[in-house]
Amino acid sequence: MSTSVLRTISSALLLGSALSASFHASAAVRLHPLFTDHAVLQRGISLPVWGTADDGEKVTVEFRGQKVSTVARNGRWIVRLNPLSANGAGASLKATGPSNTAAITDVVVGEVWVCSGQSNMEWPLRASYKPEADIAASSNSHLRLFTVVKRRSPEVKTDLDYAPHSWSVAGPDTVPSFSAVGYYFGRDLAASLKAEGVPVGLIHTSWGGSPAEVWMSDEAIRGNPSYTRDLQDADAASYIAYKRSLVEFEKEKAAAAAKGEPFKRNRPYPPWQNSELYNGMIANLIPYGIRGAIWYQGESNAGRAWQYRELFADMITNWRRDWGQGNFPFYAVQLAPWDMNRKRELSVIANEVGDSNWAELREAQNYVAATLPNAGVAVITDVGDKDDIHPTRKAPVGARLALLARANVHHQAVEAYGPTLQTHIVVGNEVHLRFSHLAGGLKTLDSAAPTGFTVAGADRVFHRATARIRGNSEIVVTCPEVAKPAAVRFGWANHPVVNLVNGDGLPASPFRTDRWEVTTQKKP
Repeated sequence: MSTSVLRTISSALLLGSALSASFHASAAVRLHPLFTDHAVLQRGISLPVWGTADDGEKVTVEFRGQKVSTVARNGRWIVRLNPLSANGAGASLKATGPSNTAAITDVVVGEVWVCSGQSNMEWPLRASYKPEADIAASSNSHLRLFTVVKRRSPEVKTDLDYAPHSWSVAGPDTVPSFSAVGYYFGRDLAASLKAEGVPVGLIHTSWGGSPAEVWMSDEAIRGNPSYTRDLQDADAASYIAYKRSLVEFEKEKAAAAAKGEPFKRNRPYPPWQNSELYNGMIANLIPYGIRGAIWYQGESNAGRAWQYRELFADMITNWRRDWGQGNFPFYAVQLAPWDMNRKRELSVIANEVGDSNWAELREAQNYVAATLPNAGVAVITDVGDKDDIHPTRKAPVGARLALLARANVHHQAVEAYGPTLQTHIVVGNEVHLRFSHLAGGLKTLDSAAPTGFTVAGADRVFHRATARIRGNSEIVVTCPEVAKPAAVRFGWANHPVVNLVNGDGLPASPFRTDRWEVTTQKKP
């Protein structure tokens, strides 16, 4: 979908015919399926409301004393309501045409967040760590949930009519199947805004195993020439290989049937195709009013971690541009510790030194957060599972995402970050590291010496190092094997065994002081 078309969708009354095939015009005026009973509308913005009708029909939208009219063109209509204040008392919204009125009830106004990514975002509350008490206590009319049904599409879709969709009020019957990370984020954010009477709405749209490029528009991918080989050419090659394997599968199946023999081979699963989840599960949300997005993804891109610096940034920029609501907040979850199912003891993992794709992906996430406006990363080195890529402790993950929103969006007096490296200097055989975001001072989770540090000299060979806290804000690192330190790395592993936190118990992010070439970085 072109930028011009998307901007037209989000800001104009006349919607071009390029997307009209995605809508089914009928005599009845209809609201887009994002607008259902129990919906949350975004406060404080020029608010789009849209739907379908016959060409030339006058459509009038009414909500909380506002009344706005337009005329349907190309089977569709859109109006914009003036900015609304937060209001948790449900009201009716209706769109009226010549022959009918489409009405929804219990519509509130508050903060709307998109929750997206791969399986760790998709992971349901019922499968998270000891969820029973949280599910039982989940009834909350100020927290509303909406899940986008999965759809892969080679073409842009702007409808949600392929499956039933609806908003629901949080409660024991509705939260168990919802994203656990999304729920805990929304629960904590809603609690922090309760005194102000601000409801929270969550739109969950994720798919396990998905790489970032499937969540980007075709335009965004083609706009970066560096993606030609790794994304566009690889995308085409993988699909050709899939079609060939499918032909072979059908031949083998037919041959087995002809011989009366059992056929137990699984049908080939289609490979991911660039843009297909953007087309099927993101474009249909635009231009619904939102405050921001939370994102838990990256495992599927770890083998191309260096590329993720561009790819993730381009994806965020893509969404922001197409939504047309400015540089809205975008908060990601840093990859959790994982030992790639090697079933090793922590003592063995803790002594490992070497390269790590996952460490490089974490660095890419931090890089994007540092270079794009209104972006952040929630660090979760303390809640991973060395033997499971899906750690079940999702409550701390949602809580840390909520801290980012509370501190940066709502300006609440909370610390949202763990210790963050500010400067480092070499003093003899020591490296002195100074940190910010101390929340009272550096400490360790177990009151032992800080772990997870390695040091290298000019030979770029890293060795395990010892570290100690000096004062409230400094770590001193030494290593007997390195007389002249050139670089320090912290938590540089697939499964970092680290214990450094600030006074609020928020963990320090893995980092490195060097800028040496890493394993996923391409040589010119």
